[in-house]
Amino acid sequence: MHRLAPPLIDWYRENARDLPWRDPDFGAWGILVSEFMLQQTPVTRVIPRLEEWLMRWPTPAHLAAAPVADAVRAWANLGYPRRAMWLHQAAVEITARHGGVIPRDVDALLALPGIGDYTARAVAAFAYGERVPVVDTNTRRVLARAIEGKSQPGPAAKRDLAVMAEILPTEPIAAAIVNAAAMELGAVVCTARSARCELCPLASLCAWRAAGYPDTGDTRPKQAKYEGSDRQARGAVLAELRAADGSGVLVDALVTHWPDSDQRDRAILTLLADGLIETVGDMARLAGDGRSTARAGATIDV
Repeated sequence: MHRLAPPLIDWYRENARDLPWRDPDFGAWGILVSEFMLQQTPVTRVIPRLEEWLMRWPTPAHLAAAPVADAVRAWANLGYPRRAMWLHQAAVEITARHGGVIPRDVDALLALPGIGDYTARAVAAFAYGERVPVVDTNTRRVLARAIEGKSQPGPAAKRDLAVMAEILPTEPIAAAIVNAAAMELGAVVCTARSARCELCPLASLCAWRAAGYPDTGDTRPKQAKYEGSDRQARGAVLAELRAADGSGVLVDALVTHWPDSDQRDRAILTLLADGLIETVGDMARLAGDGRSTARAGATIDV
């Protein structure tokens, strides 16, 4: 067993946060939904939305039977609303092509809309116990520091999966724990700005600590500021259309308070291009919102 695995397992068993998706009975659908929601969104914002979502749509078939507008509206303040659309599309395909059962194979998961390498591997490992490496931003930081002696990881690369695979124990359950432990350690101890090395189970094994904590730079692309961005303008348009609850809003009346009219128009056009909103005559609404009432009584065969 790799030298990093035992201390990670012991630390995780004693210190892991009590999060809903870590319940052994949470199920593959709940894990898939949580992984969509957790992309670039803090845990504290995800948990209440996740609970509401799974109460409303407890299976992929329930979500597939709903209009995509309902999914976008329920996404609320999670940000990056295309994730809601992709999750809805994934639910439709899971229902149609997989009998409503989340696939366990990484390649089958990757074939679903909106599912990338991380999400596919996370579902395979955490929902089904498959022995596959799972690497997110937090994991990559732990690997960079403990193994490579770097202060921050470089841009995401496939080689991180190979490095993580070398750490994983042979036994699948232990491998899943190591995957989760590395992520948890990066999230709460080996953080980007202030590593808490006194609490780290890998302190005595860490190459970065042994080298005296050198600043090796950060070459990762920086996320653009949200305030005043096109993302914020898009969010404002979506917020008004969510509040309209299917009745729609005159295009010319959308977010008239926005200080930059060109940015407002760009936000509307990109939302149309992404399929998140639609226009009917001079009215705008969430895509599929006109079908909400018609489909409210749709039967679901589960």
